[in-house]
Parts: sequence; structure tokens; C-alpha cells
Amino acid sequence: MTDALRQAYDDQLREAGEIHDDADLTRIGPLWCVILGDGARGFVTYRDLQGHSGAALDGLIEQVVAHYRDATDVVSFEWKTRGHDAPADLTDRLVAHGFVPEERETVMVGEATGLAVEVPLPDGVVVRRAGVGGDLADDAARASELQERVFGRGSGPSTERLVADLQAHADRLTLWMAETSGRVVSAGRLSIVPGTQFAGLWGGATDSEWRGRGIYRALTAARARHALAHGVRYLHSDSTDMSKPILERNGLRPVTTTTPYIWTRPSS
Repeated sequence: MTDALRQAYDDQLREAGEIHDDADLTRIGPLWCVILGDGARGFVTYRDLQGHSGAALDGLIEQVVAHYRDATDVVSFEWKTRGHDAPADLTDRLVAHGFVPEERETVMVGEATGLAVEVPLPDGVVVRRAGVGGDLADDAARASELQERVFGRGSGPSTERLVADLQAHADRLTLWMAETSGRVVSAGRLSIVPGTQFAGLWGGATDSEWRGRGIYRALTAARARHALAHGVRYLHSDSTDMSKPILERNGLRPVTTTTPYIWTRPSS
């Protein structure tokens, strides 16, 4: 089962599944080098490295760094590694070329039906889609405040960017929240990936004093039901150690790990 889920993840969520319609793309060997919307950040995506190893892999990494350094204005770019990719020494070679690893997360994948369950909520807590039964901008602002309380400032998109994305991509991007007495106590996004059977669970956060009461599970169930209603079969998440056991209890399976390796332009 895990092998089949990993195969679906590799086939559908890499390369095209990670590239936005309006992305600025450059092909270097098996890699797509992407410049993200603000022009300051880049992203490297690929299905696999097509056998590059040793000196050939070093040369490929050098080409990518030279591209972003010399042909773009990006401040930094991410090379997103997966734990099951070959060769095994890729990460060592990235570090040798100046990349810095961020926190490793677990890639969780599973059938959406496994999460679309009824979950009882504490008295007074309501789960709803942002902008439905409330003002979208206000809902997004309060959800962003929660994210900052839980993960720290700058851990997610700005409220302005979030609202703009929700409005521009309402057919595939939704924000979900659990609130009580006007206070958002849990929130997370659902992003349907066009042209695939997948939707992603992103930005899940719950106030520390409200954890362990089924709220995050109910929030995830609401997103799963919405995904199923829009033809999605699989849900995926790059999960922290906090959210991984919750998703695993509801049928998602760890299929690999992922670690972002970040190259940052040297200060002049």
C-alpha cells in the first residue's frame, strides 16, 4: 500500500504538480528551475535525477546555482529533497555547494475517504470555511494571528497574500477554521492540485490550550469532505512531528521524508 501511495505521489505531485500556471521556468538537465511570483525566491523541482551522481551531480548543482546567481534576481531558492531519492549522498553534495537544510518533515499520503469522518467538537466550537458565515478578510486575519501564535511570525503567508490567493483561486484553495466566542483556535488550508487526484493539507495549527480535544481532527475531516466533493481521491501533507500522528490515526501513511535545502545569495 505504501509503495502505491508513494508512486502516486511521485507521478502526480512532482514537476508539473509543483509548478504554478504562471511560473517562470528554466530547464537544466532533469530539473525545472522555477522563479516564484514575487521574483525574490526560487524553487527546484524534478521527478528524479536521471542517474546523475558523483562529479556529474556536482556539475548539475553548480549549473543550478550559477543560473539563480547570475541570471536571476532571487535572494534564495529551495531544492526540495525526498528521502527515497537517489543518490543517497545528494544532501551532502548540496551542503558542499552552500545549501543549508531546514527541518525534515514526513510526507503523508492517503485516501481522502479515510479522513472524511464525523468528529464531535467541544461545546461552543464551530468548524467552517473562511468567508462562509463570516467576512473573508477578517477570517483570514484571525487565522493568520493563530498561525503566528503557534509557529511564530513569518511562518505563513501574509494576510494580504492569503486573501488575494483565496479570492483568485477559490476553485481550488480554501481556508478552514475552528472558532469559539469569536476566537480562532484551529485553522488550516486545503489546496486542490489541478490535473491530479490530490489535494494538500497545509498550515494546520491549533492553540496549545485547545489541543487533544479533537479539533484539529475535525478541521481535517471538513477539508477531506470538501476535497471529496470536488473529485479528489488522495490527500497529502508535509507533516511535522505534531500533526503526523493525527493524520496517521486517520489513514494517511508516511511514504517518504522531505527536507528543503536553501541556497541564499551571498551579501555583497
